[in-house]
Amino acid sequence: MMPYIDDSPSSSPHLSAKSRGGRDTLSSGSLESTKSGETDLEKGLEMRKWVLSGILASEETYLSHLEALLLPMKPLKAAATTSQPVLTNQQIETIFFKVPELYEIHKEFYDGLFPRVQQWSHQQRVGDLFQKLASQLGVYRAFVDNYEVAMETAEKCCQANSQFAEISENLKARSSKDSKDSTTKNSLETLLYKPVDRVTRSTLVLHDLLKHTPSSHPDYLLLQDALRISQNFLSSINEEITPRRQSMTVQKGEALRSLERPGHLKERLFPRQASCALRSSWEALLWVTLPSEHRQLLKDSFMVELVEGARKLRHVFLFTDLFLCAKLKKQIGGKSQQYDCKWYIPLSDLSFQMVDDSEAVPNISLVQDEELDAMKIKISQLKSDIQREKRANKGSKNMERLKKKLSEQESLLLLMSPSMAFRVHNRNGKSYTFLISSDYERAEWREIIREQQKKCFKSFSLTSVELQMLTNSCVKLQTVHHIPLTINKEDDESPGLYGFLNVIVHSASGFKQSSNLYCTLEVDSFGYFVNKAKTRVYRDTTEPNWNEEFEIELEGSQTLRILCYEKCYNKTKLPKEDGETMDRIMGKGQIQLDPQALPDKDWQRTVVVMNGVEVKLSLKFTSREFSLKRVPSRKQTGVFGVKIAVVTKRERSKVPYIVRQCVEEIERRGMEEVGIYRVSGVATDIQALKAAFDVNNKDVSVMMSEMDVNAIAGTLKLYFRELPEPLFTDELYPNFAEGIALSDPVAKESCMLNLLLSLPEPNLVTFLFLLDHLKRVAEKESINKMSLHNLATVFGPTLLRPSEKDSKIPANPTQPITMTDSWSLEVMSQVQVLLYFLQLETIPTPDSKRQSILFSTEV
Repeated sequence: MMPYIDDSPSSSPHLSAKSRGGRDTLSSGSLESTKSGETDLEKGLEMRKWVLSGILASEETYLSHLEALLLPMKPLKAAATTSQPVLTNQQIETIFFKVPELYEIHKEFYDGLFPRVQQWSHQQRVGDLFQKLASQLGVYRAFVDNYEVAMETAEKCCQANSQFAEISENLKARSSKDSKDSTTKNSLETLLYKPVDRVTRSTLVLHDLLKHTPSSHPDYLLLQDALRISQNFLSSINEEITPRRQSMTVQKGEALRSLERPGHLKERLFPRQASCALRSSWEALLWVTLPSEHRQLLKDSFMVELVEGARKLRHVFLFTDLFLCAKLKKQIGGKSQQYDCKWYIPLSDLSFQMVDDSEAVPNISLVQDEELDAMKIKISQLKSDIQREKRANKGSKNMERLKKKLSEQESLLLLMSPSMAFRVHNRNGKSYTFLISSDYERAEWREIIREQQKKCFKSFSLTSVELQMLTNSCVKLQTVHHIPLTINKEDDESPGLYGFLNVIVHSASGFKQSSNLYCTLEVDSFGYFVNKAKTRVYRDTTEPNWNEEFEIELEGSQTLRILCYEKCYNKTKLPKEDGETMDRIMGKGQIQLDPQALPDKDWQRTVVVMNGVEVKLSLKFTSREFSLKRVPSRKQTGVFGVKIAVVTKRERSKVPYIVRQCVEEIERRGMEEVGIYRVSGVATDIQALKAAFDVNNKDVSVMMSEMDVNAIAGTLKLYFRELPEPLFTDELYPNFAEGIALSDPVAKESCMLNLLLSLPEPNLVTFLFLLDHLKRVAEKESINKMSLHNLATVFGPTLLRPSEKDSKIPANPTQPITMTDSWSLEVMSQVQVLLYFLQLETIPTPDSKRQSILFSTEV
């Protein structure tokens, strides 16, 4: 059942035409300010109603679950007095302890709330109901204390009595109040957990409701009191409930939950390094010189090792004659750091794994993009809090606490993000698998190891004493002292660049024989590198001339990497390393992205030298404050930069022609393109298509059929990005951002759907047309690698980013914008909004008018 929504004009999220017109005629600044404040207050109170509607629907569902528990109690009690009882009275009392009391409490709350929501006004009071509900939380205390005993008793009774086992697996709860014939089957275990889950979430709905209740409202103080009571109650039982919640939840993301246990990260991840007191300096040096006169440390780094499916953070050391993998021991009582050697391989015995077709490749468990983004959101929030603390010059204790949390979250992200296998094999033993994020890094390790192997001829083994001494020496010899965390950087270090980097890959020279050549571009973000663009393959040449331009989004990026590959079309000729056939890397290089050396909007040419090969590039950086601007078109005709309503009216269509054409071409031949919409198209092709659509070129469909499909995808993204107002409109954007932040899922659904259906008709129909297309793209995820989340990441900011006047980003910032500003959180919110709609199976329509809009086949 959809929660009650008052769709009268006064409470609609749409401003009436009269209201809009009045606002346009205002000339006084003070009047505009007053009107704006009133509108914001109106929207806040509207959100309050949606939150309450969601709470009401959620209460109805909860009551149906409690009713399902109460239903078998009466016949079980009646049978307990007969000669053949199913359960004893004591067992019934234990299993269903306090359930009747909980039902009465929430029935009274629901009966009080329902008429008030039906007779809604912005001054309607509900705080007394929530205050009374909070005051009765003592009943939950008794329920929680008895919970484990109840579950154990129920389990024993199921084992002893098949009739009760049958009953406990087939408890039926009503799906909604109005559909008495519609029920869902639940187990006794599931239903008994509902009150536990309910009470742990009690503060969430109060937070949402209080957030949208003005401080001047009569409810405000009552809701504050209810929240205080709930928080105090939860703090007293939270430690008991947390493990139960974890045991009852789906196993998805189990590794992440286990890492979030207090103190666990401290054991698993490397803290800031301290000096070595276990061995003196001369002893460490003695070991380095005695066993091998020429042993030196060549390279060390932090890596993620895959051990029986689990990710472990390691510190690896490459010496002139061996490769050693170590972990840092937990430091106790202020003792100096110590390494524990996990394994080592003499370089003469090390090879890079060659995988036969018959050999199983180790299963790499990938962390979902949603989980990685949740970590990034936490990191952004913590950085913002730290900056706020610095500006306020508050006490160091709170600052240290925030920094500790930031270190844990960044460490967790670095642990869970890599997915590219790097395998090393000991000819006399087993294989080991590391996970890294960049082909550049993998190639770097292979190159230096292979070069050093030319000087190593003999195998050897170390005694336990020798191995211990070598491991101890690592503390003194290490060159990489910290994992690459923000917390380990000095305050004056560059925070990286935020905005867009345009890169033209011109040409390359220095190849000794003709090959099929292409380049890829990587940039760093949140401490690890991501592949951002790929040129086309230039066939049979020693001097490729790509002349392709790419636009790459930067998120605190400091380095641009370029890799040049030889494309091998006959994969049988290539060795299979790390379980995959690979094109050969011909060269690699990198450019430091210095904010001082990359002024806004100016092209700079540069040459990257790599293994005798020279690649010519041009770079142009556009900072965030300029790249975010939506600029209306000055032309009277055309489609780019023109309001969508104007275009559809001119074309007499429901969806703009450019959107239909691009979607049709991508669905014809781009659905299985790896990275479709994520991989950049050639900028010159995109500009050519833009010009053709703007002048209504009749040959545009022919042009599209001859172009790379990524250029067509780029054209579609550019169209939405250059709209003078986002598809989700400036007016409704703040409400979408508020709605997606709601904690209660029922309230969130009610709010988001009503907001969506409040969009102007051309915007709504175009969005639904695009939404269906993106869902079809995601159906091919196994081939194109574009999940719903990946698509939301690409299109979220494009469809929702507000115009400059409504953006939270300052138009003329007085200092460089850093990661700690609200922008990163705002972008992630935009991604979450689009992802929410992508994940909905259907979008309900409340009236026949919307029905005709949504399901019309005419576009």
